[in-house]
Amino acid sequence: MSERPPLEQLYVHESVDNVIPKHDFVEAFDDLSIPVELVGDGREYEATDGVVSYVPRPEYLDAGWVHCARAGYDEFDTEAYEAAGIPLTNSSGIHGATVGEVAVGLMLSFARLLHLYRDHQGERAWYTPDYERPFTVENERLCVVGLGTIGEGIARRADALGMDVVGVRRSDDPVPGVSELFDPDELHDAVADARFVAIALPHTPATDGLFAEAEFDAMREDAYLVNVARGPIVDESALVSALESGAIAGAGADVFETEPLPESSPLWDMEEVIITPHKGSATNRYHLDIADLVKENVARYQDGEELRNRVA
Repeated sequence: MSERPPLEQLYVHESVDNVIPKHDFVEAFDDLSIPVELVGDGREYEATDGVVSYVPRPEYLDAGWVHCARAGYDEFDTEAYEAAGIPLTNSSGIHGATVGEVAVGLMLSFARLLHLYRDHQGERAWYTPDYERPFTVENERLCVVGLGTIGEGIARRADALGMDVVGVRRSDDPVPGVSELFDPDELHDAVADARFVAIALPHTPATDGLFAEAEFDAMREDAYLVNVARGPIVDESALVSALESGAIAGAGADVFETEPLPESSPLWDMEEVIITPHKGSATNRYHLDIADLVKENVARYQDGEELRNRVA
């Protein structure tokens, strides 16, 4: 990095408005050592420019550094950035608390029927479930598939609730709150005894369609799937079939193969499915979390240090 000229300008592409308020985001850089400007398409960039964007653009390959304003960077052509020698970073590592809370919230809703009570509230109906249906998450097994920042965030919170947490990851390094680790090749063994299976993996060619018919068959019939990672990791048609056949008990999903989820999807009408609109990271300070990460990397760039979350 030291051979590159220092940054003189930071540009924020208006596409960040997909996830955060763009003007508030720009204001979060008031204390930055270089000017910050909100821009749209059509601008030319130089090696002294940094760019923060939600979407990829070919002209970014002329900049000095590009930051993807989300954790998932699969839309960005990493090979092109590597060939051009332009560092690309992403916004991973800041979602442990936000997405972790959503995943645990979904599990608590399924266990304590909060989603059903809310549904009946809308009908002004005093709903009494079958005695056998509600349960507590305490002592129930959770399998977290993928133990990066989000997976660890889920595991820590589930452990605090007294759940028996196991995980799937390639590394055998211990993870706080996780009692047992399985290799990815042992996925079916890992999910076999779990009441909840939470997906916290990045979407890659290796994880595309990872959860399909065989994986649902390996799960318990009273198990719940929670996907707060990426939609394509789950074969949605296989998920629908598993729910309709009773192969699994339910599913909570914040992400889908197609977003927004089409109105024709059978998932909308399933009582034991909770749908959230890809808002696992949404809080009133998300723009500040991303800004802090970007500011840290501006400082690292200017000092010639390795950038945090560099993906290309």
